[in-house]
Amino acid sequence: MFYIIYIIAGLGAGVVTGLAGLSAAVIITPLLVGVCGWSGYDAVTVALASDVLASLLSAYTYYKNGNIDLKRGLAVSLAAFAGSVLGSYLGYLFSKTSENGLGYLVMVLNIFLGIKFICKPVTGREEENHPSQNSVKSKKTALAVILGFLIGVECGFMGSGGGILMMSVFIVVLGFHLKSAVGTSTMVMTLVALTGAASHFALGAGVEPLAGGIMIAACLFGAVVSAAYANRCNIIKLNRIVGVTLLILSAVSLAFSYYG
Repeated sequence: MFYIIYIIAGLGAGVVTGLAGLSAAVIITPLLVGVCGWSGYDAVTVALASDVLASLLSAYTYYKNGNIDLKRGLAVSLAAFAGSVLGSYLGYLFSKTSENGLGYLVMVLNIFLGIKFICKPVTGREEENHPSQNSVKSKKTALAVILGFLIGVECGFMGSGGGILMMSVFIVVLGFHLKSAVGTSTMVMTLVALTGAASHFALGAGVEPLAGGIMIAACLFGAVVSAAYANRCNIIKLNRIVGVTLLILSAVSLAFSYYG
């Protein structure tokens, strides 16, 4: 039964990654903690590991189409890298005082994300990409680097939310159009997920290799298929699909954690 849940968790994680660039943790962590009884720290570790290949494949696709800003993206990546290491350690300390605390935090985050996607869809607007003077551009890049570090801390700690937050920084702060924002944020999240997963394993996360391998493979498959669908789907409809999915899975995970 658990292996069926692992497949569902991996596929669901790949779907939300491919549809909206969300972290695999928004699906994997609640299901593993609420349904399978995993510790929150181990669940976040698997989610981060699943994110690596799915994000890497997506980033490569955007790169081939010229939708990645390598210069500014790499600057933010380095800051997010440092933040994810710190966040992973903080998550480790938190897991010592509350074994399943990370899992419940992600469940709560998913509820707010689900409501946001339904009530206030994330669409991005290309007209936000205004030219600016070099001094202003440098200040905005510095702000993006600082925010990248903080997002890295959050992602390393919870394994969730980094993708959508990073995309928002590129759109709102740096004025990227939507495709460049998604592509560049996915590139950043590949490094953040890899660093976070490695840090979690180094700090003693215990993950069964077969279970982890099943979820990673299923996540990669789900990301490829859903990304193809996302390119044909209306953006408002897409937000609603993701929002409803997050709310349903969070409700199921909470129900299992209390009554399962």
